[in-house]
Amino acid sequence: MRLAVLDAGSNSVHLLISEVVGGVPLPAHSLKGPVHLAEQVAVDGTVPPKAARRLAEAVAQAREQAGRWRCDRLFAYATAVVRDAANRDEVLETVRAGSGMRLAVLPGEVEAELTFRAARRWVGLQAGPMALLDIGGGSLEVAFGRGALPDFAFSLPLGAGRLTREFLPGKGRPGREGLRELRRYVRATLKDVAARVRWEEPHTVVATSRMFQQLARLCGAAPGRDGPFVTRRLARTDLREAVRQLSRLTAAERAELPGISAARCRQAPAGAVVAHQAMKSMGIDQVTICPWALREGVLLRHLEQGGQDWWPSPVLRKEGAGSGPLSGGPSAGPRSGPLPSPPTGPPTGPSTGSSTGSSTGSSTGSPTGSPTSSGTSPSVPSRLPLGRAPAD
Repeated sequence: MRLAVLDAGSNSVHLLISEVVGGVPLPAHSLKGPVHLAEQVAVDGTVPPKAARRLAEAVAQAREQAGRWRCDRLFAYATAVVRDAANRDEVLETVRAGSGMRLAVLPGEVEAELTFRAARRWVGLQAGPMALLDIGGGSLEVAFGRGALPDFAFSLPLGAGRLTREFLPGKGRPGREGLRELRRYVRATLKDVAARVRWEEPHTVVATSRMFQQLARLCGAAPGRDGPFVTRRLARTDLREAVRQLSRLTAAERAELPGISAARCRQAPAGAVVAHQAMKSMGIDQVTICPWALREGVLLRHLEQGGQDWWPSPVLRKEGAGSGPLSGGPSAGPRSGPLPSPPTGPPTGPSTGSSTGSSTGSSTGSPTGSPTSSGTSPSVPSRLPLGRAPAD
């Protein structure tokens, strides 16, 4: 089976195509198209029409690529930058009209639950009680659990792109007052969630997302060319120094640092502040970097659910002979009847993107020594239960 996930995020549209082997999604192809939505959001929270059209073009290219690879299913969603846009419905309609795809908009807590699911499968149950941190462009996801699913999950408005726009605008060196206000805001926003995580005393803390991967590389973690199975960790003491270093440089100078990409050089100071303040307020000395995150969580949920009834938007499916490579309509329900078998090799013809090798910058690899889930997963709720409370 060949499955695809299309992630319309703050910086890029990322298509991940995976082959399912033994119930595990293994990466086959990855395609990224830059859109930089986070940098174009207006003061009133709207996404400009030009940016929405650019997003639609990138989504259309990703859909075409998924069709070339003859994917059996294509799950497409937009993250916080679209979810929180003041003109969200207009943006989604522009994408639908320009690409033929209806992007799902997942609640932040559901994103956290799916990301936790992927991280838990990667590190395994032997990690014990586990906390999860994920810094995106628009939000920070935090989750904790003792099993395959989280006991609680939160989504906070602490994304690196959002905070850069609000506190550290421009491409120069961040101002001291802006950094001071940013730290105060992050501490206040994290206060209650941090207290809950401290009380749970997780044995393992896992960090996902490109932002954490780049910060870990900046602080000395192995480069992506060493592959996804190399253990990568990020210490709070190293991160504190990274915050100071990033704050002394312009955006162009940050892009020259190890691990910091040109696409995220403007967001790096805000992302580092959020990461450091989260670890400090939660009493976390070190996090383990996990290459699996939300995209893999979507695939795992689909594989464990046995269908796509839980997905809040149409799922594009491979049709039979005479039809387009991928099609989908208003109904999100599954079709009856078998699907055509996927090909054994890559598609013919030119590619609209480039394949990526093993890298901590992309979701690659498979878990080692992790138990596989069995049975049927419950439906994804709009908000997850918070689990046990300190008084229990």
